[in-house]
Amino acid sequence: MRNRIMRAARLLLCAASVHAPVSASAAGWDIGKASSNFELAALSDLELSGRSIEVIHMGNVELTSGRIVAADLLAQPDRPAFARTVVPGQYPVTLYRVRGRIAAASMRFAEGKPDHWELAVLPGQDTATLKDGEIFGYPVDAGLGCYMDADTLDLMGEREAQVQAQKPDADVNYYDDVLASDLNANKGAYALHRPVADKKGNVAVFRSGWGDGFYPVFWALDKDGHPLVLLTDFSVIENADGRREPKVQ
Repeated sequence: MRNRIMRAARLLLCAASVHAPVSASAAGWDIGKASSNFELAALSDLELSGRSIEVIHMGNVELTSGRIVAADLLAQPDRPAFARTVVPGQYPVTLYRVRGRIAAASMRFAEGKPDHWELAVLPGQDTATLKDGEIFGYPVDAGLGCYMDADTLDLMGEREAQVQAQKPDADVNYYDDVLASDLNANKGAYALHRPVADKKGNVAVFRSGWGDGFYPVFWALDKDGHPLVLLTDFSVIENADGRREPKVQ
């Protein structure tokens, strides 16, 4: 599967849009310039509606190992999991849609309002190496983002093998032959995809804001450093407010 659907996507750094700062920082690098949308994780559905943000509760992602992958699963299916892990379990994913586009996606691990935020990094990445305007994130080349457990990638490979066995003379494409039908149920915007019907492990797949690009992911932590939320910002809105177009897209 890795060889079949993978495209060239090996970026680690990308210039980030500059937004208004929030009260969060990392040593030598200002996380507040990476996103102004952290308040999404603290507002109620009613408050978000008042800001012209539609909330979509997708359902739970099953994390069998607690090692989380956020990626364009078609363009970079072998992307490593984040360095920070969570307790295995089932966690709800929420999408924030503005003017028909998915502006952000979150996964919640515990209740409560965040005390501080940090950039989600892969093993070996260090925010101390980032310069002003740089950020770690993941590249999108198929217009999709996702949350899944690292173990679920093997299930995707198993599903592809099943489809290939049914079509031995065809060139199987995971999007066309497997994923598209799930996405079409929600007009192509999102899907809670289970690669193998009788096995635990699923994927929250969703359209990525403006489409192809490079997008950061952030951890919301409580005062003791325990993860509350994982948030992907697709740079569709600013200041957690969908009532006006952002200054920089």
